[in-house]
Amino acid sequence: MSERIELKKPEATAGTHKEIFSQINGVFGVVPNMFKAIGNSEAALESMWTSFGALGKGKLGAKLGEQIAVLVADINRCEYCLAAHTVLGQKAGATPEEMTAAQTGESSNPRTLAALQFARKLVENRASIAKSDVENVKAAGFDDEDVAEILAHVALNIFTNYTNVAFEVPLDFPKVKLR
Repeated sequence: MSERIELKKPEATAGTHKEIFSQINGVFGVVPNMFKAIGNSEAALESMWTSFGALGKGKLGAKLGEQIAVLVADINRCEYCLAAHTVLGQKAGATPEEMTAAQTGESSNPRTLAALQFARKLVENRASIAKSDVENVKAAGFDDEDVAEILAHVALNIFTNYTNVAFEVPLDFPKVKLR
């Protein structure tokens, strides 16, 4: 249990709130602690959950999305997200080695590397990037839609990182060492 915020009990909710928790349970087989923490607010829970759903239908694909997620988690020192997205990345087809490399912003795939470098700059510079940063990621084969989607993945992961770090959400995925 988090000492900072209650972990909402899905069974103690009703209406739309309960429906969202039910959807999350349907995907994971349980409701992960992060969703129980942010689930204190139905609006915040809905915002987070629908963002995951929208990006899950995006062009970048689940594997790259999870590689971005572990990089952002490591930069923001979010053990919870690092653990969760390492598992999810492997389920999306990434090898353990690819997930470990992504955690530090590395990849043997030039396109993936460019996306991770761009994501790192977004996080570390708080979105104050140069025109050349956008040009570099486009030169690796990404178009405007892809670039916007990379930014959306970064923003969603900052939201989840801040949730877990601020509320000290207990891990319910196998721990992964921060770099």
